[in-house]
Amino acid sequence: MRRSAFTLVELLVVIAIIGMLVGLLLPAVQQAREAARQMQCGNNLKNIGLACMNHESNARSYPSGGWTWYWVGDPDRGFGKKQPGAWTFSILPFLEQNALFELAAEGTPEALSSTKKAKMKTVLETPLNVFYCPSRRAPTTYPGTSGGYNTNSPTVSGKIDYASNWGNGPGNGTGADSSTKPKSYADAKSMDDTNSWQTYSGTNGIMFFHSAITVGEVRDGTTNTYLVGEKYLNPASYTTGTDGGDDQSVHQGTCNDNCRSSYYDASNVANCVRPMQDRQGVSNTRCFGCTHAGSFGMAMCDASVQRISYSIDPQMHAYLANRSDGQVAQIPQ
Repeated sequence: MRRSAFTLVELLVVIAIIGMLVGLLLPAVQQAREAARQMQCGNNLKNIGLACMNHESNARSYPSGGWTWYWVGDPDRGFGKKQPGAWTFSILPFLEQNALFELAAEGTPEALSSTKKAKMKTVLETPLNVFYCPSRRAPTTYPGTSGGYNTNSPTVSGKIDYASNWGNGPGNGTGADSSTKPKSYADAKSMDDTNSWQTYSGTNGIMFFHSAITVGEVRDGTTNTYLVGEKYLNPASYTTGTDGGDDQSVHQGTCNDNCRSSYYDASNVANCVRPMQDRQGVSNTRCFGCTHAGSFGMAMCDASVQRISYSIDPQMHAYLANRSDGQVAQIPQ
C-alpha cells in the first residue's frame, strides 16, 4: 500500500501559516500584558489614594510633603508639618507598613542618635511594590544621591514612579532654595516658634513643602482635584538614578522625585508644564506622565483613579491641580 506524506511545498505552507498566526498572536499577548500592568499601576494609585485619605482621617490633614530633600522620614516626629520626610513615609502605616515606619523610632523627636540614623538608612534601602509602575521598572533598589541631615547615606535606595500634586503656579513646591532651612531639628523648632518657614507661590495643590492641607481646603471638590499621579521620567534614566527627577530615595522630603506641577501660563502657553509619555532623551523634572500609551494615571483627592490624556487642555490640567480656584473642572471623557 502506498503511504501518503506531506510534500515539501505543503510543509512550507503550513510553516508559513503557523508563522503568520504567531505574528498575529504576539501583539495581542503583549497588549494583554500591558493592560494587566496598567491595571496594576492603577491599583497602586488606588492604594496610595486610600492611604492618603486614611491619613487625613487620622491626622486631620493630607500627608505633608516634608522639608526638602535634605531630610528623610522620622517616626518620632509623627505626622503633619513636624514630619521632615516625604508624604510617602507618612502613609506607610496606612499601607500595612507600620513596622517599616517605626523601624527607627526611639521616642526622641528632637534628637538623633547614630543608631537612629543607621536604621533610617535601612528604611531608605527598602523598596515597596506599591511605589513602582510595573510597566517601567522592577520594584528594587537603584542608585541615587540619597542622604540628608538625619540619616546615613545609602548608595542605592527605593524609588517611586508616582508624585504628589503641588499645584499650578510658577513657584517651586519642593522648597528648592539653597538657603532653605531647617538644617537641624533646633532650626525647625525656631522656625515654628517664629513662623518663619518660607512660602512658595503656586503651591495651591495638596502635598508639597511643609504642607498640611485638609479636606475642607479642597474647595473645588475632592473628585475634581489631583492628589497623586504617575510622574514623567526619561527612559534612559529608569535604572541609573541620574535624572534630576529620580535621583533621591522615595522618602526624601519634598523634591522633584515625589512632587510634580501642572503650571499654566496664559501669556505663554508654550511654557506650560504639560503631561507627556516617557520619551527617550528628554528630561523633565516637573511634569506628570508615564510609560503607558495615550494617558497617565491620577488618583484624585477622593481616592478615585482616572486616566488623563496627554493631550488634555493645559488650562484644564491646571484647574484640576488647583484645590480652590473656583473654576469648573471635570476630567475629560
